Amino acid sequence: MAGGMEPVPREEKPNPLQDANLCSRLFFWWLNPLFITGHKRKLEEDDMYKVMPEDSSEKLGEELQWYWDKEVQKAKKRGKTPHLTKAIILCYWKSYLVFGIFTMIEETLKIIQPIFLGKIINYFENYDASDEASYFQRRNSAYWYAGALSVCTLILAIMHHLYFYHVQRAGMKLRVAMCHMIYRKALRLSNVAMAKTTTGQIVNLLSNDVNKFDQVTIFLHFLWAGPLQAIAVTVLLWMEIGPSCLAGMAVLIILLPVQTCIGRLFSSLRSKTAALTDVRIRTMNEVISGMKIIKMYAWEKSFAELVNGLRRKEIAMVMKSSYLRGLNLASFFVASKITVFMTFMAYVLLGNVISASRVFVAVSLYGAVRLTVTLFFPSAVERVSESVISIRRIKNFLMLDEVSHFKPQLHGSNENIILDVQDLTCSWDKSSLLSAILGELPKDKGSINVTGRIAYVSQQPWVFSGTVRSNILFDKEYEKEKYENVLKVCALKKDLELLANGDLTVIGDRGATLSGGQKARVNLARAVYQDADIYLLDDPLSAVDAEVGRHLFEKCICQALRQKISVLVTHQLQYLRAANQILILKDGKMVGKGTYAEFQKSGIDFASLLKKDEEVVEQLSVPGTPNLKSARNRTFSESSVLSQDSSVHSQKDGAVEQPPGENALAAVPEESRHEGKISFKVYRKYFSAGANYFVIFILLLFNILAQVAYVLQDWWLSYWANHQEKLNLTTNGNNGTKVPDLDLNFYLGIYAGLTVATILFGIIRSLLVFQVLVNSGQNLHNKMFQSILKAPVLFFDRNPIGRILNRFSKDIGHLDDLLPLTFLDFVQTLLQICGVVAVAVAVIPWMLIPLIPLFILFIFLRRYFLDTSRDIKRLESTTRSPVFSHLSSSLQGLWTIRALKAEERFQKLFDAHQDLHSEAWFLFLTTSRWFAVRLDAICAIFVIVVAFGSLLLANTLNAGQVGLALSYAITLMGTFQWGVRQSAEVENLMISVERVMEYTELEKEAPWETNKHPPPEWPNQGMIAFENVNFTYSLDGPLVLRHLSAVIKPKEKVGIVGRTGAGKSSLIAALFRLAEPEGRIWIDMYLTSELGLHDLRKKISIIPQEPVLFTGTMRKNLDPFNEYTDEELWNALEEVQLKEVVEDLPNKMETQLAESGSNFSVGQRQLVCLARAVLKKNRILIIDEATANVDPRTDEFIQKTIRETFAHCTVLTIAHRLNTIIDSDRIMVRQLTASLLVFFYFLKNNVIDPS
Repeated sequence: MAGGMEPVPREEKPNPLQDANLCSRLFFWWLNPLFITGHKRKLEEDDMYKVMPEDSSEKLGEELQWYWDKEVQKAKKRGKTPHLTKAIILCYWKSYLVFGIFTMIEETLKIIQPIFLGKIINYFENYDASDEASYFQRRNSAYWYAGALSVCTLILAIMHHLYFYHVQRAGMKLRVAMCHMIYRKALRLSNVAMAKTTTGQIVNLLSNDVNKFDQVTIFLHFLWAGPLQAIAVTVLLWMEIGPSCLAGMAVLIILLPVQTCIGRLFSSLRSKTAALTDVRIRTMNEVISGMKIIKMYAWEKSFAELVNGLRRKEIAMVMKSSYLRGLNLASFFVASKITVFMTFMAYVLLGNVISASRVFVAVSLYGAVRLTVTLFFPSAVERVSESVISIRRIKNFLMLDEVSHFKPQLHGSNENIILDVQDLTCSWDKSSLLSAILGELPKDKGSINVTGRIAYVSQQPWVFSGTVRSNILFDKEYEKEKYENVLKVCALKKDLELLANGDLTVIGDRGATLSGGQKARVNLARAVYQDADIYLLDDPLSAVDAEVGRHLFEKCICQALRQKISVLVTHQLQYLRAANQILILKDGKMVGKGTYAEFQKSGIDFASLLKKDEEVVEQLSVPGTPNLKSARNRTFSESSVLSQDSSVHSQKDGAVEQPPGENALAAVPEESRHEGKISFKVYRKYFSAGANYFVIFILLLFNILAQVAYVLQDWWLSYWANHQEKLNLTTNGNNGTKVPDLDLNFYLGIYAGLTVATILFGIIRSLLVFQVLVNSGQNLHNKMFQSILKAPVLFFDRNPIGRILNRFSKDIGHLDDLLPLTFLDFVQTLLQICGVVAVAVAVIPWMLIPLIPLFILFIFLRRYFLDTSRDIKRLESTTRSPVFSHLSSSLQGLWTIRALKAEERFQKLFDAHQDLHSEAWFLFLTTSRWFAVRLDAICAIFVIVVAFGSLLLANTLNAGQVGLALSYAITLMGTFQWGVRQSAEVENLMISVERVMEYTELEKEAPWETNKHPPPEWPNQGMIAFENVNFTYSLDGPLVLRHLSAVIKPKEKVGIVGRTGAGKSSLIAALFRLAEPEGRIWIDMYLTSELGLHDLRKKISIIPQEPVLFTGTMRKNLDPFNEYTDEELWNALEEVQLKEVVEDLPNKMETQLAESGSNFSVGQRQLVCLARAVLKKNRILIIDEATANVDPRTDEFIQKTIRETFAHCTVLTIAHRLNTIIDSDRIMVRQLTASLLVFFYFLKNNVIDPS
């Protein structure tokens, strides 16, 4: 759904489940129409059924929230910490208890099955056709038993899936409710809380932690069903084979704590891995958001080392946990073998005689209990412990501070609108007065009294993905006249005319379509349209050029808002005249207050007042004369590590000032959804990424050996039992002399040998598979990351951060975690199925006759199912993305959302996104059950055929063979359907591999190094020549620079001015070759297009428009390659007046910066960028509107530094304000006309000289 804000109205299809009858519910017939559609064509979002009313996000979320609030209140009364688990249990226990009854019935049936099996084998053991009377009676009862066995099998087939579907749905409900609560909380976080958490962490809660709930509900009931079933089986076995059954049970019981230990170890490794993954993804987030800067600085290698280091640590952990998992799977594979071995060794050594019915009843009973004891029970323990960790993480998040909601409200219409601030103390720097008024800033003392509705314009403009119009309306009614007027005063009319669809153009993720200035104006327009009473404007004029700024100030702030209270924070002194009252803050204290005239009388020089860290807060025209009492002693402490303007911006948008024509690249292209099947090529590449062909061959060999040993072990038992039986029969003929014993040592020895072989091969094969697959995950990640670093900037403009990040978080997560596990499981299961069928066919060759149609039916079913399931799985992942992007975009615009009181609405939107995802998830659950029921029906038919077939052929078969075939056939029930599910799952997970591979083959920019290296001292002059340069960002995009020719002399200072969107920034992009320009650009007689990108970019210093700092130490931020000495670094910091600031930090230069350096103000971050340029000592310096967000004092200081430090350099300055470039040698004016003319003016004594 591209619409972001206004969910596209879709034709909702009613959910057929609501009025499906019992039969249809049992067999999931109500899904048939969907499958027919899915078979004919690709499924789209409109084909999904509406969420069941009881599954809607809002209903579930509110319900759980109610229980949680109650729990918090109770805990407060008692002075304890509240437990989220309690709230969850209270909310869901009733419905969940009912499913327990299902579990009970199912597990009972599983135990009864082997008993019938034993009766059938018994018939064969005593098969004697000569004794007519008893023969018929026995045969009839044998048929009854076969019938009973068949009925059991059929009931199991249906019950199991109904149960599974219901518990999975319960899991979904819990997850949806949790997400609703997490989002609701995120909208209420206070600034203190925001400092404690990061966007990445919240997204992680929403993507990883809540997923645990989907799994935990499935296994929870086995916590009690497991032990009960084990006891029942022991009793039955005791009746069958006496005390030697204890030997077998002992093995199972010993395996339990071993597996639990492995599980414990595993989850501790898991949380370590999760922490490492968090760090890696946070770093990736910064790398991707700051990619443009990284490229301009040519810092890719430094970041590659950083990420590879993190990834290595993570992979080491993943490897450890994978080996554990491998052992776990292997132990599961051999558990039944060891138990049966121990049991019969004890049985025989105790002097008993082995018989087929006993052997296979025991084998089947162990089979029944094995799943529960060695898989479901430990899984339950593991899942529960994982969920507990997740619940704790979510609880900690839900317990964070919330904004104190004093809601500024109008008490009556006649009452004066007031804004009264008394003796307020807060800890902060710039813009804080506004945040205190908004209630965002905790006040230490003093009072704020606000009456009226507030509109707030943030310093860093915030737009969400949706149309331009929806960004401005922000859910208010569309009134044409008012709307047009707002566009006029905010100078947006012309810009919107240039956009393809006018104001209905869809803004991409984080406003990629708009230039910085356009975003600022949209932000202002949104506030004006709200028609509030009090306007808090945080420096909205700095992002636009002087002409537009003046227009906004006069038309918008002075005219459109003249009936309102407006508080404008600014450092542009030219606007002070219009203010009713001026407030000057310095270091958080008020240093002056009064009108412009008063200040002039007292002869105070404004500029001198505006030293580095100050702001002017002006108050503009207002009805009546409300009192703006100032923040008197707003004490300022460096410890509050966050500067307001960036507290919410964990992701910076480096939007290029884009000329309107460039919006060809505007709307974000849809994420590609692969069609159809995964090709064999992908599998081949995936495996060969992990190991060479020889290793893969050995891997195959071990897999086959393991399975052969597995079957042989059972076959040997049946062979032994047959021999024993033959002996019994022959000796019975000898009139009861003593039965001669078989050679025990021989039989037992071979049996033991086979058992050991099975165990060994099982373990080796597990570890090998993990080794190879995790390795290939590692290699693919490295390839993908390298390819991302080499991708052109256009790629990052076209793809939203979330989409690229998704490849690194979710898809790589699959490669590390789920894929190796699922794959091994699939191979193991597949081989087991082959084993079962092979045994059945070996015993009753004509089994092939019914097998072939069953097989064809199965192949058809699977293809038919996958047609639909693949689409649903893809829909599920595409409908999941909006949930995340909505969360991160809300976190960025948190202040705006709250100031405009839009929380409710954003919550509703989030619920709508969630419901859409739930629709897909619901179909994913039900369709897989539809398929599973049908698969199990096929298996049930197979079991029935084997049972009755062996009875019909009674005279040609012996008991051992029948026992082997039947007991194997019964195990097929769960196994077969699990194998097929895993095969589909492997295919689904291979989509991740495919997506990763897609990103390993991105188009590359030019090489970083070519064989043409410029000399190290190049460029020593700094002359730049443009010769007939055409420039476009994308191949199909419009030209942004046309036929540009210009020469910039060495050491010349050139100012570049022009309206927003005149292609000023594009000039720089061409110089840096962010996209390849046509024509020629020379620097000191070297053609830039012939050089390697790093050789070129390292030699040009840039101070970017949006100052970017990266998480890491201050030193890493200045000098990522450790090329400079401490002394040089300190000197550079001193030159930009940051030395004191850095020295005040706890660890000086080694202090870790907060996320994206948000503990520095914008001005300070700009100075850090300046320091980087000072360090590089390059001959060419480019300044891209660097001083737009800085007060005149800092601006003047930066200009001075540039004049002195870079006197011998060529300097290009792009500017909005004339005073920043007034001392340039020449000024270049860029105009938006058909052929983009360029005028050069020479400045003589600051007067433009037209010559």
